[in-house]
Amino acid sequence: MGEVAAADPTAVAGAISDNRTEHNIPHTVSCRALGVSESWFYKWRDRRPTGREVRRQRLADEIREIFTESGGTYGSPKIFILLVRKGWRISVNTVAKLMAELGLVARVMRRRSGLTRPGTRLAAPDFGKRDFTAEEPDLVWVGDMTEIGAEEGKLYLATVIDLFSRRLLWYAMDAHHDAGLVVAALNMAAATRGGDVRGVIFHSDRGSEYTSRKFGRACRNLGVFQSMGRVGSCFDNAVSEAFNSVLKVEYIHRRTFRTRAEARLKIATWITDIYNARRLHSVCDYKSPIDYEREYWADLTVGLAA
Repeated sequence: MGEVAAADPTAVAGAISDNRTEHNIPHTVSCRALGVSESWFYKWRDRRPTGREVRRQRLADEIREIFTESGGTYGSPKIFILLVRKGWRISVNTVAKLMAELGLVARVMRRRSGLTRPGTRLAAPDFGKRDFTAEEPDLVWVGDMTEIGAEEGKLYLATVIDLFSRRLLWYAMDAHHDAGLVVAALNMAAATRGGDVRGVIFHSDRGSEYTSRKFGRACRNLGVFQSMGRVGSCFDNAVSEAFNSVLKVEYIHRRTFRTRAEARLKIATWITDIYNARRLHSVCDYKSPIDYEREYWADLTVGLAA
């Protein structure tokens, strides 16, 4: 057997088989090109797989399944976490290596054009200072708007996210972006939290919708303190920007919406069933926002009862 086969016989035998299946290249030709004998190939192909090879194949199948279920967006760290939770004893480097061999590459976030149009009114102070963490729910919320394309016309989405869990508390969608849209998202987020959200800091960019009197009045009525980043700096509202990118890359860019109504329904379903309930977040110890909040409240209840 040649040096190539000695180095990685499984890969060599697989390549010979793939050449025949996918490109109709005879085994004889592939064996000669790779420096192995046909008798070695047939003996290797027909032998019983070892326990290690069976385990490796099971692992590869699990990785493919998780990667596919994520929409091709999970890299090796998240896939590693899910494998460990399923009982696999393996390193993240092994997962990364096997993903490379399988040609599984997570989708790259695309830069988006900004929707922000700076308002003319005096902006609120920046309470966040690029600190995108919160020790408990309802300390800091962040919000932003993004544009969604449909064949019928554009649709605008306004969101409110809790920094503690990255849970998208609520959203509003409309064919026009104005102060009413962001006010609707804020009011619905407050309703999700039971209505009493006094003391919450709401951080946004300095778009005209957020600097409007209408939105400022809505914040005052709820007892919410406004906070704003600097003009033209997406990093001052990075969590909202990151959500918009995730939404576009993992969902919107992979499908076409005929009508605004269709876009509303499908995006709302993705937010509820996937983003909030199933998508893993590194800042949440690789749990979904809903699971992370449930665990927080459960631990708090146990602590109070002790």
